[in-house]
Amino acid sequence: MSDYDDVCVLLPTMDEVETVARVVESFRDVGLDDVLVIDGGSTDGTRDAASDAGARVVEQSGRGKGQAIREAVCDHVTATYVVMADADATYDAADVDAMLDPLVAGEADHVIGNRFADMRSGAMTRLNRIGNQLINLSFRAIHGENYRDILSGYRAFTRESFRKLHLTADGFGIETEMAVECVKNRIPVAVVPITYRERPGGSATNLHPIRDGGVIFIELYRKAKTNNPLFYFGSLGALSTTAGAAMTAYVLYRWFVHGVTHEVIAIGAVGAALLGIQLLIFGFLADMILSLHREQVARYERAIDGNDD
Repeated sequence: MSDYDDVCVLLPTMDEVETVARVVESFRDVGLDDVLVIDGGSTDGTRDAASDAGARVVEQSGRGKGQAIREAVCDHVTATYVVMADADATYDAADVDAMLDPLVAGEADHVIGNRFADMRSGAMTRLNRIGNQLINLSFRAIHGENYRDILSGYRAFTRESFRKLHLTADGFGIETEMAVECVKNRIPVAVVPITYRERPGGSATNLHPIRDGGVIFIELYRKAKTNNPLFYFGSLGALSTTAGAAMTAYVLYRWFVHGVTHEVIAIGAVGAALLGIQLLIFGFLADMILSLHREQVARYERAIDGNDD
């Protein structure tokens, strides 16, 4: 893609003074003049550095990366295409053509940059690699799509498709939520290889692997309630049923071997087993309802397309 007049680069920032100017300049050097920095209240001069480098700078009204992205796209972006990246200089502006080409060609409405395709030495710790792979495997198992790198912060999408996503995450769970919402709303997604580099010396990450990783796993599971109810309620039902079976086995063992009865535990075992079975049944029913809903939506969309023709 050679014409970037209808493209906005979105950079959410928080204390990124060491790298933000470099990132803004790198995107402007490849022809992207509309660079929007939305800042979460930096105290280190990030906003001044970004403005001096040629970016539009807006201070977000709330807190968190997710809130910043929603506010920026909905209130401050008018371009058709949005390129979202982090301001920590780990992404390469030269990859922007690969990110935008599927959108311009009409092959996708949302593009994810796959960091694992060309990850440079030192770019990610072993713990983060393992966590990322577990999250990607969990996403594939729960939501049925292999996006390879759902936590990538390098994205490109149409502003119209973004408005179809029901996004509520305020923090680093926003990338996970965007991936889930793309599946839920059947938005065409393309995954392209990108380069991922080590953070430059002197810059510090705002990501906390354990805390934010936990938030991401919770977000994945929470979203399964409406996107894959059989997994959501089925897993809860299986857990409850297993707990009931374990308690039943303990009660029977104590009764047969030692002649000791445990009435309270026995009641709890029956209750857990019944709850688990009910949750499993509810999961199957919810999955059937969701399938019917998707069929109805598909028929409605086909009817609308037919009328437009």
